Amino acid sequence: MSDKTYLIGLMSGTSLDGVDAALICFDADHPAGYLVASQYDPYPATLSARLLALQDPSDNELHHAALLANELADLYAITSNKLITKTSIRPTAIACHGQTVRHRPDAAYTIQLVNAARLAEQTHTTVIADFRSRDIAAGGQGAPLVPAFHAAAFGQHNQHIVVINIGGIANLTDLPTTGNITGFDCGPGNGLMDSWCLMHTGHSYDSDGAWGAQGTIISTLLSTLLAHPYLHQAPPKSAGREQFNLDWLNTLLTGDELATDVQATLVAFTALSIALAVTTHCAPNVDGIYLCGGGVHNHALVHALQNALPNLPLQRTDALGIDADWLEAHAFAWLGWQTLQNLPGNLSAVTGARHTCILGAIYPA
Repeated sequence: MSDKTYLIGLMSGTSLDGVDAALICFDADHPAGYLVASQYDPYPATLSARLLALQDPSDNELHHAALLANELADLYAITSNKLITKTSIRPTAIACHGQTVRHRPDAAYTIQLVNAARLAEQTHTTVIADFRSRDIAAGGQGAPLVPAFHAAAFGQHNQHIVVINIGGIANLTDLPTTGNITGFDCGPGNGLMDSWCLMHTGHSYDSDGAWGAQGTIISTLLSTLLAHPYLHQAPPKSAGREQFNLDWLNTLLTGDELATDVQATLVAFTALSIALAVTTHCAPNVDGIYLCGGGVHNHALVHALQNALPNLPLQRTDALGIDADWLEAHAFAWLGWQTLQNLPGNLSAVTGARHTCILGAIYPA
């Protein structure tokens, strides 16, 4: 690879908070790419609410989904064009994750909304989208896909490390010095905490975990949460709002709990479910854990996770050379680059697919 190739990676996750765009350069010295510039645009509150409504069956949902796919394409185009304008760099392609509204690998489908043709039209740029469907067609979970990128970016270190992404759902990648790379969704990340916070405070997230820190952990509730069957299921596995949502949480409450106590319990639940995944499924002798995703900004959560894993130092992936806030967008740029090179983007040991696959559908400019 002699020349520089630029791709924009677009990521909008389970948290439904907005779109991350990362302009990534790939060259011979940086086969996993490096960050050139970034752009974040929040979702309008009404958009988040309408996307959340699509998580469950509703009247005329096909029409609503199509309109939302158009609206998302418009927002993604605005964000991408801002990045192109401020850098004066025209990327070879835009790799767009889309917005997950249903993830049902058990029924052999997953839906990430975006009108990719509309996005290509509005940016005058080739778009690569629908990264998860081919893995599912090959018998996989379609998720998580970022472990393949973690392996490409971090797998050359002589230490056994675990990378934990705390987005709406938390996932981990185990990168031992020898043996198979593994990865899976641990369980809830920010999504459940954010939903509870929004319902009770009107704020979309608990800044630094300060609101939840006012509460006291409800031990009986925490024990019930930790008994969720998903947490004790062997990988490969992937999760979403289908497993961890407010409707499920409310079935476990009496209604007499203080909202701050429930939030404190959700922080503990999230940290302990991640720690359980590390201690149960990652090989022994882990040298360090590296965090990325929005959860790195929740100091209460990071503190709880460190307490749950007292012998393992926690650092951000910044220490490995990739900004924790932009890692997932970077990962999807890399996945798009893999597609353009006709190289596989999944790890079958992670997703459970029968074989590795070239991922994504290409919409030419």
